[in-house]
Amino acid sequence: MGMVNVRRCVGLSTRLWIKQAAVRLLVPQSGLPCCKYQLLSFVQLEPIFLHSHDLPDESCRISGSCPATILFTGNNQSLGQSLAGNMFPSSSTLNSSDILYSLANDASGSETMTGYSNFLDPAFFSNYPLYRLQQQCPTNSRTSVSIQITSISVPAEIRCAQGLHLWRNNSSEINDELYKGFWKGNSERKIDEMVAAYDFLNSNLNNFNVSIWYNSTYKNDTGNGPLGLMRVPRSVNMVSNAYLQFLLGPATNMLFDFVKEMPQHEKQLRLDFASLLGPLVFTWVIIQLFPVILTSLVYEKQQKLRIMMKMHGLGDGPYWMISYAYFLVISSAYMLCFVIFGSVVGLKFFTLNEYSIQFVFYFVYINLQISLAFLIASVFSNVKTAAVVAYFIVFGTGLLGSFLFQFFIEDPSFPRGWIVVMELYPGFSLYRGLYEFSQYSFTGNYMGTKGMRWGDISGSSHGMRDILIIMFVEWLLVLFVAFYIDQVVSSGSGVGRSPLFFLEKFRKKPFSSSSMRKPSLRRQGSKVFVQMEKPDVAQETERVEQLLLEPTASHAIICDNLKKVYPKRDGNPEKYAVRGLSLALPQGECFGMLGPNGAGKTSFINMMIGLLKPSSGTGIC
Repeated sequence: MGMVNVRRCVGLSTRLWIKQAAVRLLVPQSGLPCCKYQLLSFVQLEPIFLHSHDLPDESCRISGSCPATILFTGNNQSLGQSLAGNMFPSSSTLNSSDILYSLANDASGSETMTGYSNFLDPAFFSNYPLYRLQQQCPTNSRTSVSIQITSISVPAEIRCAQGLHLWRNNSSEINDELYKGFWKGNSERKIDEMVAAYDFLNSNLNNFNVSIWYNSTYKNDTGNGPLGLMRVPRSVNMVSNAYLQFLLGPATNMLFDFVKEMPQHEKQLRLDFASLLGPLVFTWVIIQLFPVILTSLVYEKQQKLRIMMKMHGLGDGPYWMISYAYFLVISSAYMLCFVIFGSVVGLKFFTLNEYSIQFVFYFVYINLQISLAFLIASVFSNVKTAAVVAYFIVFGTGLLGSFLFQFFIEDPSFPRGWIVVMELYPGFSLYRGLYEFSQYSFTGNYMGTKGMRWGDISGSSHGMRDILIIMFVEWLLVLFVAFYIDQVVSSGSGVGRSPLFFLEKFRKKPFSSSSMRKPSLRRQGSKVFVQMEKPDVAQETERVEQLLLEPTASHAIICDNLKKVYPKRDGNPEKYAVRGLSLALPQGECFGMLGPNGAGKTSFINMMIGLLKPSSGTGIC
């Protein structure tokens, strides 16, 4: 719904979209001004959901005799009723010698949709009739005429449509009635459309101030192309004439003779298809980096490369910094080439939109993409599985963005809050940003202006501003969560740490209490087992227990009753790899392990270096 405010001096500014290819029109043809009149499009619907007793019932829609309804309100009801009565002539006859003049003198209307220019009005080149709005229609109100447009004689059918003006107490009632007449404004999904609505506000004999409601959905504002023209000037002329006749008498009339397009020199049609197709194609191009980063991270875990780096002294912090910086450099170079190549070939998507906005958008997104790859890599240990999931995300994001998310963006009735919720998914944030770039570049190219500038995103309702904030916050949060999960989850990079590992630094004595050990005294519950222990084994066990009770810094490794038991699998019993090993190695001692295959040497080493989690026992390095 749109609204026009008209005062005593009526000024009308209209932006004209010209869609002509290689056409030279230095003297455009004038056309008859019409109002938008919806009469027959929804004959099967009934307006009972409006609960207005003065509206026509369904029977008129069946017979095609529904009046053209216009709503009125204002501070002075008597003045409003008088002005409303002057808007429709009581009766008039067509002047066969000058049809266009007769139509211009009346309130004429058409059911046709408007175009993008006034070079050719669809009202005269369609199978729909023209309507003359009058207070009362004669019995035979259909007339076939021939309208002369330049050298062409166009046949047309002119019908009379009865005008119905209804008073409402205030503008809120009109807003409510217009909204409920929209098919999404009522539970029955039915339509009851008005020709227009007027609010005379504080108009009087010395002041003319009126607001006009009109249906702005007819301008086809989908965001994918130029806007259609609106038949609002005729509505302005109707109420202006009504006010003049109220002041000066019924003989006074301000003719709205014609509407005419601006002259146009020959030019080519400028349609930037790269901007229209950019969101889908460029989304796929940019997200192609995601599988590369993800598979690289998972490959390091699958091939034990990260464990090797840990064994050589590379901690988690430096590993993350080096890996993140490497992927950031690769992604930045990729995006730089992406923008440079697009600009060199002359794509308006890149050249019309300000480069600084593009830099900020792409930089924030590639950081978010790298953080997301680190997060998802923590739950994968197989490269093939990670690659399949990554490419599924790539193509799924593009298709869902183009055929689902874009539909919600362009639907003005869809809640904006849910749009923000959907943009929490990084793929949709990327698609929304590319969509905004494409719309600004397409419009700028079509109008011969520039694309997106920083001033365009200052508004709180602008999509680019929202997604920049969302992506920046998600970048930091996802990076933090990814590092935490990498430390806690064991997925090929070693044994996971405690979920509260970040609290360890607050402990005063991390290795000063006997509570750190698994008590080995339970072995004494079996006298047979104790008697079977060799003297050197028993001596080593006692030494370990003594070191646990009185810890010192002279020993590099202390193991107390360390066990590793593999669970049952395929009907086989549990497998004991290590059976209660107790060992204490002093600093600087060279220690070797001998034993047959399956004795537990490798399992013990893997537990001590963090590759395997012990089933029970204590190991301190």
